[in-house]
Formats: sequence, C-alpha cells, structure tokens
Amino acid sequence: MAQNWLCKRGELDLVMLDGDTVVFVEVRYRQHTQWGGALGSIDGRKRQKLILAAQSFLQRESRWSNHPCRFDVVAIDGSPGAEAHLNWLRNAFDS
Repeated sequence: MAQNWLCKRGELDLVMLDGDTVVFVEVRYRQHTQWGGALGSIDGRKRQKLILAAQSFLQRESRWSNHPCRFDVVAIDGSPGAEAHLNWLRNAFDS
C-alpha cells in the first residue's frame, strides 16, 4: 500500500495488506551483529515512533482505520557480498 511513508512523527518503511490486516513493516539492516544486530536495533523509543507514525497513517488513510493492524520487522544481518541472514518477525511488538 505504501513504502517509505513519511510524516512529522516518523517514517514507515512498508505498509502492506495481509488479507484484511494492515501490516506496518520495519526493515532493518546491520552489517555487523556485535551491537545486537538488526533486530536488536529496535528499542522502545523506535517502537514508540513507529506506533505514532502508524497512528498518523491510519488517521490520514481512514478507510483502513477499522481494519486489524500488526507490526512486523524484517531484520537482515550480513556483510555486503556475503550471504545475508533474513529474519521476518510477525507481530514483533507483541509481548
């Protein structure tokens, strides 16, 4: 539905549909994993920014506001030219 969607609250890398569910996808790449890797780079502050950006998206695109939503993370770790490790985490913000 959208890619690199910007608002003053932040950016959404991808906004997609999975059936009738609106999926906000954060894509993270890290060449080295010594500081937690791509998945570890999403802290509480980043999650909050994504949630605020998603709320802005749903306010502007009101036709999707009554649909179920979820947050996914696509985490990619690896050096350029080498085989990368891709991890797609569905419902990434559920505890």
